[in-house]
Amino acid sequence: MKTFTRILTILGIMLMGVPALSARPDAAEQQAKRWYEEEGWQRPAENPQAKRLALIQVQGNKFINSVGDTVYFRGLAISDPDKIEGQGHWGRRHFEEVKKMGAEIVRIPVHPIAWRERTPLKYLELLDQAVAWCTELEMYVIIDWHSIGNLGMELFQQPMYDTTQKETYEFWRIIAGHFRGHNTVAFYELFNEPTLFRGLLGSMSWTEWKAINENLIRLIRAYDQETIPLVAGFDWAYDLSQLHYDPINAEGIAYVTHPYPMKRHEPWPPKWDENFGFAANRYPVIATEFGFSLEKGEKMGKGHYGYQIINYLEERGISWICWVFDPEWHPGMLENWDYELTGCGQYFKQALHGEVVQ
Repeated sequence: MKTFTRILTILGIMLMGVPALSARPDAAEQQAKRWYEEEGWQRPAENPQAKRLALIQVQGNKFINSVGDTVYFRGLAISDPDKIEGQGHWGRRHFEEVKKMGAEIVRIPVHPIAWRERTPLKYLELLDQAVAWCTELEMYVIIDWHSIGNLGMELFQQPMYDTTQKETYEFWRIIAGHFRGHNTVAFYELFNEPTLFRGLLGSMSWTEWKAINENLIRLIRAYDQETIPLVAGFDWAYDLSQLHYDPINAEGIAYVTHPYPMKRHEPWPPKWDENFGFAANRYPVIATEFGFSLEKGEKMGKGHYGYQIINYLEERGISWICWVFDPEWHPGMLENWDYELTGCGQYFKQALHGEVVQ
């Protein structure tokens, strides 16, 4: 009897960590839904704040609001929300600091690598927060698919920009379905900076690039017919000269330029006229990215690039968004995460408040 009792005790010890058969999860519990049970796209829930800001539309070469007033945008770009959140600085305060700069619109760059690693579902949570804060602070939003390179041949400048045509289409399908009807999200910037990098990223004709953008616009409008698509030209989104001959075949869109100072030699204004300024006579154009380095305390004369580009854009009614509200990305407007401004940050704060236009 003692031997039998000892055997039962040993067996009990051996089985202490083993769950009973009735407690083992079955296949349905291990996998909540099988592939054939997953639901397709669902219309997002109605957002009571979605119509708080006026709807922005295209009329001729201008943006107008719902009562027909012309809207001219001045704003800035933040860094990728995934970066900001990962470094512990994501929150309403960040957007309050953007508002203090004088921004009326915020460009939000979404890098393909961040979109994948965080996962679309989790990334949408960040974008929802950003859009909610911007709505409360009365700032519009551009969502920007922030890749650099040749989407036609799928060759890109750095690994962080690697994507595919399929992923790009999927990104805009998700974004357009999710933000449809939300007036705060005024623009979808389809692709940050197309470039062939002097042949180092292969080849792609304007005809091919035009077709990709037209496909993206048709796809987006199947979900969202109100948000305005933004289309960039070649040379890292600088050159719109192809619009003379073969503009995008779509109504209600706008074009993008990134007129950094190194794109052309001085004098800049005649080249800006030739490369993108002419387009503003016929289409809405937004300079969605540009900037420069300026040491704190460094003096700027009236011939400085910063003065020239702001005055050029303002005189031609070209809306603008400066780059970048971050202390680590270049050229940055922040010295640190205490929101001390760099030299160019101080200048852009003046410009955003309309204080430097001559």
